[in-house]
Amino acid sequence: MSEHRYDVVVLGGGIGGYTAAIRAAQLGKTVAVVEKDKVGGTCLHQGCIPSKALLRSAEVYATMKKSEEYGITAGNVELNFESVLGRKQRIVDQLHQGLQFLMKKNKITVHQGNGRIIGPSIFSPRSGAVSVEKEDGDIDTLLSSNLIVATGSRPRMLPGLEADGTHILTSEDALRMSELPKSIIIVGGGVIGVEWASMLNDFGVEVTIVELDKRLVSLEDADISKELERLFKKRGINLVTGAKVLTDSVAITDSGVSLKADKQGEIVELTADKVLVSVGRVANVEGIGLENTDIKVDKGVISVNRFMQTTESHIYAVGDVIGGLMLAHMAGHEGILAAEHIAGQTPHELQAHLVPRCTYTRPEIASVGFTEQQAVERGHRVKTGRFSFKAVGKALVYGEADGFVKVVADADTDDILGVHMIGPHVTNSITEAALAQVLNATPWEVGQTIHPHPTLSEALGEAMLAVDGIAISG
Repeated sequence: MSEHRYDVVVLGGGIGGYTAAIRAAQLGKTVAVVEKDKVGGTCLHQGCIPSKALLRSAEVYATMKKSEEYGITAGNVELNFESVLGRKQRIVDQLHQGLQFLMKKNKITVHQGNGRIIGPSIFSPRSGAVSVEKEDGDIDTLLSSNLIVATGSRPRMLPGLEADGTHILTSEDALRMSELPKSIIIVGGGVIGVEWASMLNDFGVEVTIVELDKRLVSLEDADISKELERLFKKRGINLVTGAKVLTDSVAITDSGVSLKADKQGEIVELTADKVLVSVGRVANVEGIGLENTDIKVDKGVISVNRFMQTTESHIYAVGDVIGGLMLAHMAGHEGILAAEHIAGQTPHELQAHLVPRCTYTRPEIASVGFTEQQAVERGHRVKTGRFSFKAVGKALVYGEADGFVKVVADADTDDILGVHMIGPHVTNSITEAALAQVLNATPWEVGQTIHPHPTLSEALGEAMLAVDGIAISG
């Protein structure tokens, strides 16, 4: 057993944790990160990056199959899934190496092992020290003035539909598939579910989505959901919305998995090679020693204040473990906020509705702010503008003209309340809308900003002008 002292210890090396560690080190603190697996966490190794690498390969494959539309005869286009997986892993490995370099550059010590918070002891008069059990059985004790909990989350399971890694999969299991199934049922039509549906459909897999809500991506604006559903159906994706999976009907056989879903009294029977369960994520609050502290856990997540402090003010928590928007970029900014507050600064408070949200389907979805329904529910008298990508030259050049940009504004104050996009590469365009809301810009001000032609960004500029009925191309 050995003892180590730092200014800040971060429990968890995902994006929230390593960003907090780097920022704390930049501010002159001695920092250690405790990670049981690899620095980078779910986003780098089992989530954002590998899934987006697969999505890109799927997008290229789908484009090549219709290359004649671009005047190019590509011959017999074949998918080599082994090579797809190799490319995915090379990207992950490159980013992992870069992250390891950042740890060394900022003199951050990484302790590999299972970390657990310990209560007041001979090591410290207050809770917050961390015991790290290493692979060889040795235990390190890390003492610090401040602790940041960043233990992330894991896929949520449905009772009776637990993953076995072979027939019934989580999104993490799916990333480990060495070959594609011929068919799959995706239970859950949220962000992760629709991304996998889009990807697997482009790879040639027969896809069915079963969603409990009446529409896909139900947290998005209703018009966005409607358009995604239209385009998914056009691509041959089978949608079963407003349906509850009857988990006692699940049967695994040599030929695959069968299940039944109750669609408002109508029983739908489905069979596929595999089932992917994508019904959200659960915060990792168990097994990390929270019971040794006075930290409050409410509805399965750690409670924090606006500076990310828990009910023990020297212990902070960031990322998925505090719930809310479980987004990588949100976790990173929460980590920065916590580190800066520890260093005595007064960072700007994060406002969840101003955080951009991105879904990497084909076409992509991106949004920021309130949906039209949310704005009305909050008492706003709204006005909206909408502009189709079919009127955007660059979208036609790309061969991806489906979708639109929708702007929701306050009819009385002219404030932008929300921006919602579905279309080509919109995840690269949403930042302008987010900046506009941070700066309290009006639709007219964004519309008066010159958007170069031909670019996809013109759709946002025209949608802003459309709010007041003065879109030039509409």
